Amino acid sequence: MFWFFVAPALLLAFLSLRGERKRAAYVARRLAENPASLPPATVVVPVKGPEEGLRENLAALAGLDYPDYELIVVARAPEDLPPGVLPPRARIVLAHGDISGQAPHASEKIQNLLAALNAARKRSEVYAFADSDGRPTPRWLRALVAPLAEEGVGASTGYRWFTPVPPTFCALLRGVWDAAAGGILGPGANRFAWGGAMAIRREVFFAARVSEYWKRAISDDYALSRALRAARLAVAYAPGALTPCFDHIGFRALLAWMRRQMLLTRIHAPRMWWEGLIAHVFYCGGMAASVIASLRGHRLAELALIAQISPGMLKGLNRATLARAALPEYDGWFRRHTWVHAIWVPLATWFWLAALAISAFGNTIRWRGYSYNFSVREDFRG
Repeated sequence: MFWFFVAPALLLAFLSLRGERKRAAYVARRLAENPASLPPATVVVPVKGPEEGLRENLAALAGLDYPDYELIVVARAPEDLPPGVLPPRARIVLAHGDISGQAPHASEKIQNLLAALNAARKRSEVYAFADSDGRPTPRWLRALVAPLAEEGVGASTGYRWFTPVPPTFCALLRGVWDAAAGGILGPGANRFAWGGAMAIRREVFFAARVSEYWKRAISDDYALSRALRAARLAVAYAPGALTPCFDHIGFRALLAWMRRQMLLTRIHAPRMWWEGLIAHVFYCGGMAASVIASLRGHRLAELALIAQISPGMLKGLNRATLARAALPEYDGWFRRHTWVHAIWVPLATWFWLAALAISAFGNTIRWRGYSYNFSVREDFRG
């Protein structure tokens, strides 16, 4: 049983390092580019009640370094917009129940996004989407727009980077856990877009029928990714749109959040979910087998354990290094906490297995005060 788990774990660990050099070169190239064309854009951010750092997050979206864009803050109803958080330049759109009649099976977020796009100015050539818990840098929109001019690219995506201040155990652990998913974004066509930093040309949005894919969806980003695959268009990674997130989380909420991420993946991207589950069964099985064998006096097991966890720790360090390059204004945070993204990778691996395991059961998630049941929807799977 030792080699049954350890041999695949070693193979997977070392194979995971493939492409890291190309990814680093890609990130450096993207961060150095200066887009020649900056078409008019509409930035949409949905808001659902009070949130940690919401005023600062919206102010960051209102202060982007971009020559011509409108910012739309959209909510279901006035009570979803906390007082004192809205920047002066933001346009407010209230979805009410208008869109729900057109998209009755969609999540509230998607209904709000559709309402915002219905109200967007007609001369905007790019739609960009943000989440209210992220605090984009001034170059965020420029970075998202740059790849859209390339042939075969349907949309661009950034990702999030959790930078909790002050740091807590659960908030830092969530960052290490989540960075692994962002670590698969890189050169070429990517498997998914992330809704908190996502842009698409207006003409592509309608040509690819994204709104049709949204009308029975819960996850805006997975549905958009599916629409682009059907249209044979790629999702390009824009590392300059890496988005700091400062919110904190408790242990129970962390487990629920992890389960929701993995359940959405299981429904929308089942192949990716199965790949993750199988890999983490061997990762964690190999670690457990090595520890047990080491306690029984097998010295080779200690070397096997080091060989298993070292590539993942090295990859975690590389993820943090690339994130630091993308977020130079947070250099102080990275100086203090980069080590966490290396040392805590083995611990995060076990949380990945736990999240995948608990997401294997049930079809219901709780999200922003609503319960969504996937079993009553027919067209989520892509």
